[in-house]
Amino acid sequence: MNDIDVPVLIVGGGGAGLTASMLLSRMGIESLLVTAWPSTSVLPKAHVLNQRAMEVMRDAGVADTIHAASTPAEQMSHTAWYVGLAGDHEDYGRRVARMEAWGAGGHSPEWLAASPERQANLPQIRLEPLLRTRAEELAPGKIRFHHELNGLAQDDDGVTAIVADRDTGETYRVRARYLLGCDGGRTVGPALGIVQEGVRDLARVVSFHISADLSHWALDPEVLIRWLWLPGLGIPGVLVPMGPKHWGPESEEWVFHLNYGPDDGRALDDESVLADLRTGLGLSEGDLTVHMISRWTLEGVVADRYRAGRVLVAGDAAHRHPPTGGLGLTSAMHDVQNLTWKLAAVLNGHAGDALLDTYEAERRPADATNVQRSLENAMNHIAINALFGGGPEASEERNWRQARRLWSEDPADADFRRTFLAAVAAQSMEFNELGVEFGYTYDSAAVVPDGTPAPENPDPVRIYQPAARPGHPLPHAWLEDPDGHRVALARLVRPGRLLLIAGEDGRAWCEAAEKIAAESGLPLDVMRIGHLDGDYRDLRSTWTAARGHTAQGAVLVRPDRFIGWRAHGAATDPVAELTTALNCLLAR
Repeated sequence: MNDIDVPVLIVGGGGAGLTASMLLSRMGIESLLVTAWPSTSVLPKAHVLNQRAMEVMRDAGVADTIHAASTPAEQMSHTAWYVGLAGDHEDYGRRVARMEAWGAGGHSPEWLAASPERQANLPQIRLEPLLRTRAEELAPGKIRFHHELNGLAQDDDGVTAIVADRDTGETYRVRARYLLGCDGGRTVGPALGIVQEGVRDLARVVSFHISADLSHWALDPEVLIRWLWLPGLGIPGVLVPMGPKHWGPESEEWVFHLNYGPDDGRALDDESVLADLRTGLGLSEGDLTVHMISRWTLEGVVADRYRAGRVLVAGDAAHRHPPTGGLGLTSAMHDVQNLTWKLAAVLNGHAGDALLDTYEAERRPADATNVQRSLENAMNHIAINALFGGGPEASEERNWRQARRLWSEDPADADFRRTFLAAVAAQSMEFNELGVEFGYTYDSAAVVPDGTPAPENPDPVRIYQPAARPGHPLPHAWLEDPDGHRVALARLVRPGRLLLIAGEDGRAWCEAAEKIAAESGLPLDVMRIGHLDGDYRDLRSTWTAARGHTAQGAVLVRPDRFIGWRAHGAATDPVAELTTALNCLLAR
């Protein structure tokens, strides 16, 4: 096979690698993706895609395809807790708590105000083939499954990789300016001494991908994730519909997770866990078909560095999370959204290589927060389950006796019930975490501070406060174009391009930006937004309320839709001031 010279080599074909390939292609940057796996994921794995992740999928041109295959909004508006599923008496499957989740399926005012996109739910086993198809459309012949990285070396100018085609046994050499390690930390990171640090082996989880008709027992169509306490086993389980054609109680497939203690050897034996599966769900062997059993441990780790020379890591190669909160895959997508525009800017000669150092400076703190949040979400679930008492060593009768206190009419059980419901209410930090999912901010050399304090937030987990302050995400606003068509502000940021947004009286900033772009070739778009005047009209005054500058001011939006710079008003020399800001932001 012929040697290949390509600007970017991507190692890994999961959510991070495929997203990186799509985004680079959309910005006109050639890349080659290789992955040792013969196909996309055969495991259900992650499934919830938050609003910012869906914005990234919109950038890649695959958002509508995902929504078409995703769980309908009305069937992912809640999560709930139950005691068992099916059994020989009426208390099996009793719901003991229910919570609104993901902004009521994206319909709550806060979620609607945060983004033009709503959350989606699509298991990775169904998501990744869609991403692969789109990546292959954008880069024909450059998405290579069953091609394994066998070695890499780097110098001042690039990376040399040796890749083996595992179908033919042939090897070939790839020369790239930069390499992205999106391989889950299996090869690239260890080869460069990148170490993942954090908490490991908190619990053992056994996951079953099954087909079963559960419509007689999983009765709540609005509930996506069912948290089950299993008195017959004394351990918790989690039940999630998998579709593919129907969702909710009518789902044809499901994933069922059984949580074992870190030292429970029973989790390692197939016959034992299959028996636990049937006991936990209260179903006979003939009631279900098991497609796959997978095992994994609960951990929360972050890489000690995200860059080693011309190699950068993203996704699971940079951080691994408990699934609670759905922050793993979505963080991976946010990683490559942050990184790919910077790579494009450097490769196109618009930015200095030092811009790539801001990737770690921005994403590592955000990822570390998400790992911590995921761990705290998981620990609160453990605290909820502990209230049931008993455990694997207790008798089934004792476990049922404790569970029945939750619906007992005995006044002596009232305090227990209140304690349980308070613990469940705390889980809003997982299912109502809009501030975590959407409100994270950046502080790096790719952000030019304007001296204003960050807005005070009484609950940064649950509350997202839109603000067009440098380092903050671009606030969402519905605008109207000159022809009266409604358009989302976020969708005016084009792939790989900066956007200067001036106030209605900010023509001087627009003229300065146009002059700079014409002289330097910088990919920089300009527009004015005002309530009555401008290229777009802010009829609801949403943008005016969030922009934080006068009608003569402006903001500079990065290609990842984060604010990079802000001018509160007019300037004596707008060309000089904007040039200085761009030189700082782009490490020029």
